[in-house]
Amino acid sequence: MYPWFRMILVIAKARRQPALDPFGTHIASHLCLPWDIDPWRELNNGRTLTLYDLGRLPLGERTGLHRVAKEKRWGMAVAGASVRYRRRVRAFQRFEMRSRMVGWDSRFVYLEQSMWRQGECTSHVLIRSAITRGARGIVAPSEMAVALGLAPESPPLPAWVSAWSDADAGRPWPPMQSDPA
Repeated sequence: MYPWFRMILVIAKARRQPALDPFGTHIASHLCLPWDIDPWRELNNGRTLTLYDLGRLPLGERTGLHRVAKEKRWGMAVAGASVRYRRRVRAFQRFEMRSRMVGWDSRFVYLEQSMWRQGECTSHVLIRSAITRGARGIVAPSEMAVALGLAPESPPLPAWVSAWSDADAGRPWPPMQSDPA
């Protein structure tokens, strides 16, 4: 089940925090709850991705993106993700989540997020997000940038972000279907 109550709490808290530069890092403390764990009593990998929403949503609130999106009737959709899991988070352990926008290309906005516990990174995700406008499809990220008071050109994307994007562009779509047995 989606953590609606937690989502409402993190957005309410973000509204009381100072505004954040669009490239600033939103940092928040979270607790691994019993319904976040898997049979091995650690934070479930799928739930980790869901909890990363609880970092992106306050980031959008604090940077002004939510306000702009509401005015322009834009939505946001995750269009890809690359995740690394490195350390366990167990039930009732606290962890810190860091979320920031890295930049954009002609179609997507790139966001970097990480979870930290006792000074060690437990997981790291690169999110490729599309800004959408109903049936009209994807909004150019340069339009988002201008609406946020930024230059339409993104700062250079880190090489590892560009490499991931280039590699993913070469991935076949739709994927090959296996023959039924």
